[in-house]
Amino acid sequence: MVKIRLSRTGRRHYATFRLVAAETTSPRDGRFLEILGHYNPNLPNTSEQRLVIDRARVEHWISKGAQPSDTVWNLLRKQGLNKKVGTELRKRASGSASA
Repeated sequence: MVKIRLSRTGRRHYATFRLVAAETTSPRDGRFLEILGHYNPNLPNTSEQRLVIDRARVEHWISKGAQPSDTVWNLLRKQGLNKKVGTELRKRASGSASA
């Protein structure tokens, strides 16, 4: 199963994170399928560079059945992508696959 989760990068006491699609069996900072964005919690909340995501690719992975972690859901919600949108994406993808 594929999960969308955070992978830690950066140096000690200054963590930054990548938003990645990875197999659940892969280690946190290990092998991943695709980098979907990055998150820097050290920047102010008003900074546009605090969270940068490739929304089209995130929607693609969610439509394929990838499960975002709780933390990633919270970050995506701030970008306007909530669980209702995720459910609609899955329904749309399964409807087009059966057609």
